[in-house]
Amino acid sequence: MSIAPLIYALIFVGVFFLVEGIYLAFFGKSVRLESKVNRRLQLLQSGETSQEVLETLRKEREQHQGGSGIPLLAPLSAKAAQANIAFSPLALIAVMIVVALVAFLALTLFTGTGLQLKIGISIAMGYGAVYTWLRGKAKKRISLFEEQLPDAVELIVRSLRVGHPFSSAVNSVASEMPDPLGSEFGMLADESAYGMDINESLEKMADRINVQDLRFLAVAVKIQSQSGGNLAEILEGLSKVIRARFKLFRRVRAITAEAKWSGWFLSIFPLLCLVGINVMQPGYYDDVQGTPVFVPAAIIVAIMLTINVIFMKIMVNIKV
Repeated sequence: MSIAPLIYALIFVGVFFLVEGIYLAFFGKSVRLESKVNRRLQLLQSGETSQEVLETLRKEREQHQGGSGIPLLAPLSAKAAQANIAFSPLALIAVMIVVALVAFLALTLFTGTGLQLKIGISIAMGYGAVYTWLRGKAKKRISLFEEQLPDAVELIVRSLRVGHPFSSAVNSVASEMPDPLGSEFGMLADESAYGMDINESLEKMADRINVQDLRFLAVAVKIQSQSGGNLAEILEGLSKVIRARFKLFRRVRAITAEAKWSGWFLSIFPLLCLVGINVMQPGYYDDVQGTPVFVPAAIIVAIMLTINVIFMKIMVNIKV
């Protein structure tokens, strides 16, 4: 056995970070979620009108919906829409091609893999790196949105209690909150200002972002607009429910952290041992590699490790 799998893994890690580098090179700090000023306000401060900013953000929001019907691009389009990636679909494909070419060059320089296998691995690395990057961006954005939502609802409640209408309260959230929630609510306020029904905009945002608490907010606002009632009291109760759910989720995650990390360690440790043995003593498995039971045994071990990961994930995946 050789250290080729370790080289493949290092190349994949390298092209994964290359995707992030390309994204930041094109869009810079304006797309970073760590910024205290949301992207909508940054675009407004750069001199664009509110209508131009709305068109820019709406284009970024809806540009990835067209690839949902293509089998290979559908997973990428879904994650890109959730992450609100500023890359266009064609740019995303171009990045995938560039990453695949870089992976092909690295495989040519550092491995002796055959041409056909090298092409297949390069394509898989290009697609896998972009998908993994999009998945991480989407997960981070949704998690941050969930964490910001209780503060936004409480800000809406305070605005309603001092006499502001709901659209003005949403505009306050857009001005005060950072990304990702600030820009999303800013688009909500702009769409309402240009004549779109705010309930419809809120429902579309809930469907796109796919956060359960945001769906609760959309339903509460819609019911209040149809049947009446004190919206401030309704949203105050919703804010308390969201915070309680979020607190319970954090508690469950803390309780299951030990079991989760134990499961990952038990699953990854045999692979780390295998890599370590091959690095320190490359010919360690040469005597048994040609025996008829080697491949079946390796397949059985891989299946057992996969089953272990699945069952450990089921055991610690507690729905809140």
